[in-house]
Formats: sequence, structure tokens, C-alpha cells
Amino acid sequence: MRIVGGKYRGRVFTPGKTFKARPTTDMAKESLFNVLQNYIDLEGTKTLDLFSGTGSISYELASRGSDNVTAVEINPAHIQFIKEVIERLGEKNIRIVKSNAFVFAKRIKEQFDLIFADPPYDHPQFAEVADLIFNNNLLKPGGIFILEHSAQFDYARHPNFKELRRYGSVHFSIFESDLS
Repeated sequence: MRIVGGKYRGRVFTPGKTFKARPTTDMAKESLFNVLQNYIDLEGTKTLDLFSGTGSISYELASRGSDNVTAVEINPAHIQFIKEVIERLGEKNIRIVKSNAFVFAKRIKEQFDLIFADPPYDHPQFAEVADLIFNNNLLKPGGIFILEHSAQFDYARHPNFKELRRYGSVHFSIFESDLS
């Protein structure tokens, strides 16, 4: 796993063979962040990484200037790995929350400029993730939400859907909150 841009660009971290998460590929991550720069300037943003897994997206967000990154993960081994990487980076702008992402999203009263979610593709509530974000008002007006998913899902009819990006078998649906 490599950080593909920003101040930590090129740093490599290996979670190990027993790690249960499916990290976003470097190629897909780099392509996504190239697209994102047309939507949002990450400098000084408040961001949320749901189903954080390896923390790969959190590191990328902090590397590119987000000064308030919240990484939500439930697996203790994954949390330990994220803590170790944060320590190795010397990063002070990432906070880790040990929680079920659905419980977290329903309880938090904060709003974010950008939210990224990469639930396990076989998660029984996967189809509910987009509505979870919008029904709980987690995005600031004009905020961006990215959902990583398989080809099995199509969000084109969701009222906040903006575009779909495909990179091999990885799909990113990009949503935007209303400006009001």
C-alpha cells in the first residue's frame, strides 16, 4: 500500500498477509484523487473515512492537506495498524474512532466536507450506505461523498448522485450534497 500524493507521497506500508481488509488499489486511488481535485480543494478540510480498513484513504487525505480526518473502523487489528502508520508518519490530524460505521453515522452530530466509504462488498447493509450519509445529514452544503463498490451496485438514480468512475473492477460513485 502506497501513499500516492501529497506530502507523504511514495511512503509504503504493508499491513501483512493476515489483514482482512481489501485496500483501494494504488491505481484506483490515484485516479480518484485526480478526479477529486476538480470537486474539492482538500487543504484545510474536515473529512471522514468510513470502514477505514488499512487507513489508506485517511493517510491520503492527510497527505493532501485535510487537517481534520476521522477514520472509523471496528476491527481492533486494523485500528492497531492505522495507529502504527499514523505514528510512523508523525501525523497529528487523523483521529481513529473504534465503532460500527452505521452506529457512528447515526450518532455523530458533525458535518464533513468530504466522506469516503469503502464497506466490505459483502456487507449485509451495503445498499444502505448512501442513504445513511444523506439521511443523517453528514455532509456540509456542497460536500462530496464517494462510495467504493463493485459493479453489482448502480446509484445513478440516487438524487445526490453526480458521476461514476470505474478503474478495473473498482467503482466509485460520487455524490454531492445540496448547497442549501
